[in-house]
Amino acid sequence: MKATIKNVLWMALVALMSNIQTAVADIPRPEYPRPQFERADWQNLNGTWTYTFDFGRSGSQRDFKNSKGFDGKITVPFCPESKLSGVGYVDFINTIWYQRSITPPAGWQGKKIMLNFGAVDYEATIFIDGNEVATHFGTGSSFSVDISKYVTPGQAANLVLVVNDNIRGGKQPGGKQSVGYYSAGCNYTRTTGIWQTVWMEAIAEEGLKSVFAKPDIDQEQLVITPEFYQENNDNTLTVQVLDGKKVVSTKTVKATNQSLVVLPIKKPKLWSPESPYLYDVKYIVKDKTGKTIDEVSSYAGMRKIHLANGYFYLNNQPYFQRLVLDQGFYPDGIWTAPTDEALKHDIEMSKAVGFNGARLHQKVFEERYYYWADKLGYLTWGEEASWGLDVNDNLAARNFISEWAEILVRDRNHPCIVTWTPFNETWGAQPGTYVRFMKDIYDITKAIDPTRPINDASGDSHVKTDIWSVHDYTREYDKLVSNHTFKTGEEPYRNMRNTKWLAKYEGQPYILDEFGGLGWIPKEERANSWGYGAQIETPDEFFDILEKEVDAIMACKHIVGFCYTQITDVEQEKNGVYYYDRRPKFDAARWKAIFEKIPSIIENPQDLSGWK
Repeated sequence: MKATIKNVLWMALVALMSNIQTAVADIPRPEYPRPQFERADWQNLNGTWTYTFDFGRSGSQRDFKNSKGFDGKITVPFCPESKLSGVGYVDFINTIWYQRSITPPAGWQGKKIMLNFGAVDYEATIFIDGNEVATHFGTGSSFSVDISKYVTPGQAANLVLVVNDNIRGGKQPGGKQSVGYYSAGCNYTRTTGIWQTVWMEAIAEEGLKSVFAKPDIDQEQLVITPEFYQENNDNTLTVQVLDGKKVVSTKTVKATNQSLVVLPIKKPKLWSPESPYLYDVKYIVKDKTGKTIDEVSSYAGMRKIHLANGYFYLNNQPYFQRLVLDQGFYPDGIWTAPTDEALKHDIEMSKAVGFNGARLHQKVFEERYYYWADKLGYLTWGEEASWGLDVNDNLAARNFISEWAEILVRDRNHPCIVTWTPFNETWGAQPGTYVRFMKDIYDITKAIDPTRPINDASGDSHVKTDIWSVHDYTREYDKLVSNHTFKTGEEPYRNMRNTKWLAKYEGQPYILDEFGGLGWIPKEERANSWGYGAQIETPDEFFDILEKEVDAIMACKHIVGFCYTQITDVEQEKNGVYYYDRRPKFDAARWKAIFEKIPSIIENPQDLSGWK
C-alpha cells in the first residue's frame, strides 16, 4: 500500500514538473532578465497579451484603461512591427494599448510587489484595475513600478498599458528607426511599445534597491555602495564574494544608504577579453532577529580602465580595441533577440572573426547581452539611441538626460562596458543649446559613473570628451594614412571643420570608431541595397581592400583603437561581416587573420599625448 501511494505521489510530481517545464517553454524569453541583480522569487509576464491600436488616440475617452481584453493578440516581449509578435504591422503606430491579467502569488503577502519593464518605447502609462499607477518616458531604459497598493497576493488584477510613440517629432531618442514609411539608407524598421521582458517580483519593504560595485585592482578590493528601498539601522547587509564555491571575502554592515562595503580580494583574478573571470557575489539583508529578509545574487569582474599618454589602458596595460559596430537588429524580432542564445551567439560570431569588443550602436542593449559579454570576455561601448533627437531643442535635451541617467545606473556594474557614448554623428548641431547639452551630459555621466571614459559624440562634434573619435570610410591606403597621420602645427583629422565653438584636440586617445563598411551584395539585391564605396566583385578583391585598410591603421601610430562597420547586414544595408540571418559570408579565419594583425596588448607604447 505504501509503495502504491509513493508511486502515485511520484507520478504526480513528475506530471507537475512536466507541466512547469511546458509552461516555461511556452514563455518567450523565459530567462531572468537582470542577471547581475537576481532574485529567486519572480514571475515572468511574457507571452500572450491582448492589444489594440489607437490611431485616433481616443482610447482614454473609450475607457480602454478598464478593458478586460482587446480584440488583437500579441506575443510580448516582441514589438508589434516584428514577426515574432504575431502582428507584423510596420506602418507608424502612434498609440498602442496592451492588456493582460496578473496574479501575484499568495506567498507575496506583506512584501513590496514590483512590476518591471525591460524597455517600452516610448511614453508608457500603467493602469491596474483602472487605476493609473505610473508613467515612464524612454526608448530603451528599464523601469520598475511599485504596484503593492493596487494588487492583492493570490487574487487576479487587470493590467492595462498604453504607449504613445512619436518617432518623427524630434523630441525623443529613436536610434536607427526609420522616420519614413520604408526603411532607407541606414534607417530600418521601427520598434513601438514593449520590446523587452516584463516581470513581477516580491521584495521585502526594507530590501536592497541597487548597488554600485567598483573594482579596485590596485588596492585589491571591491567597493560596494548599497541603496535600500527603506533604511533600518537594526538591519544588516552581508556581502560575500565567492571564487567558485569558496568565499574569499565577506563583510557585514548596517543596512543604510550611508554604508560603504570594502571587500579585500587578495591577488584578484582579473577580468579581460583574454581571461574573463567573474566572481560570484551574494547580498543578504537580515533583520535584527537574524532572519534573512532579502537575498540577491550577482557577480563582479575585477578590472580597471583608464586613459593616459594617448592610450586606453585595461588593467594598467595599453590595450588596442578591435571593435565592431553592432546595431542589435534581428530579422524576426527587430530590436529584440528571439532567444537568449541568440545574444550569446552574436558575441561568439564577433570573437570568431577577430574582434575583442563592440560599439553597441544607436540602441540601448538589454542586460542579458551585457551578461554574455561579461561571461565571454568582450569589451563594449554603451550608447544611447540618439538619432532622431533634435539636439538643439531644450525639451529633447530634457527627455534625453532623464533616460541617459537611468541607463547609466542600470548598467554601470558590468565589467564589459568600458566607454560611454551618448551621441553619434551630431553633425547638425549648432552652438547654444547643443554645447550646454553636451557639457551637461558629460558632467552628469561622470557624477553617476566616474570610472569610465566618455566619448561625447562618436564621429566628432566634440564638446567635452575623454576620447577623440572620428569616422572615415576611405578605402585607399595612402589616403587613409595621410588622413590619420598627425602633422606638426595642424589639427588632426576630424569630421567637422571650421567650427570654432567645438572642442580642440588635447591629446586624448584617438580612435577611428567607424571605418570599413565594405559591401558584399548579391547581384539580384544590388538595386535596393548598399555598402560603403564602389561595388566589390570577388572575395579576393574584398579582402585585399580590407587588409590595406587595416595596414593603414597600423601605420598610423596615434590610432589606438578601431571600430569596423559592421557585424551583420541590417535590412538594406549589406556591409556586415555576416548576413542579416547570421550566416557567414566568408571563412572566419580569413577575417580573423587580418583584424588580428593588430594585437590587443600594446607591448612598447610611446607617449602619444604630447603632440601639438
